[in-house]
Formats: sequence, C-alpha cells, structure tokens
Amino acid sequence: MKIRTRTGLLLGCGLAAAGAAVAPAVVAADAPAAPRDTYVETTLLFGTERPDGGAAVTEAEFQRFLDTQVTPRFPDGLTVDQARGQYRDRHGVIEKERSYQVIVLYPADTAASAGTKLDHIRRLYTTAFQQESVGRVDEEVHASFE
Repeated sequence: MKIRTRTGLLLGCGLAAAGAAVAPAVVAADAPAAPRDTYVETTLLFGTERPDGGAAVTEAEFQRFLDTQVTPRFPDGLTVDQARGQYRDRHGVIEKERSYQVIVLYPADTAASAGTKLDHIRRLYTTAFQQESVGRVDEEVHASFE
C-alpha cells in the first residue's frame, strides 16, 4: 500500500507559490511530535445515475442509505463529499453523473473486519440502486486525533 502523509507544509508551499502571504509556524524546539497511529483510509465512490435509465438516486435516498447502512457499521465517524464523476460503462459509453465520496478511517489492525463491512455496503448499494459498481480506494495513512 502507498503511504500518504498530509502536512500543512504542502499547503503553505502552494500558497506561497501562488503569491499568498503565509505566516511561519512557531514550534518549540523541545516539543515532541504528536504520536500518530497507522490507519487505513477507504474512499467509496457512489454514483447516482441508473445505468439502464430511471430516476437518479436523490440526495434524500442517499442520506437514508448512509444513515441506515453506512453509519451503523462505522459509527466512529466518516466524511461525505458530493462530487461530479465520470466513468466508462459496460457498453463503452462515458457516463457523467453526480456522485458521493464516503471516506472512512479505521485502525489498520481492524482492516479485515472493516473491509468485509465495506464490501457489504457496496453490494447493498449496487442492488438497491441498480448500479454497475461502487468504487473502492484504500490507502495506509498515519493520523492522530487530539
């Protein structure tokens, strides 16, 4: 797995390159770095258009799915982003649609059980909303919550 580290330094460099003023961070010389644990970050990609026609999945329908199927399996927290996505469907047509990214972060030592839950969520969504698939991206990350 690819390890991705996120830091404010990258953001600061981007702002500086764009001409924005960036205040330097002040860190005490003796301050220990915050401990970070190993997690897996999974992003699920949910489309809303139905491949064989029919009304798109509504925001209310997606929220109900999130509340009844996703949150009970990951009650410690998750992030939902609304997006625009595109993909090539099984007929070779480029489909463009409103979509959702659901991001779940869980301890790496629970990856097997979390993976089972995530795949179950994917199957439930494809069945309930006649989707060809729900994308899944996993990355190992290091995080702390203070």
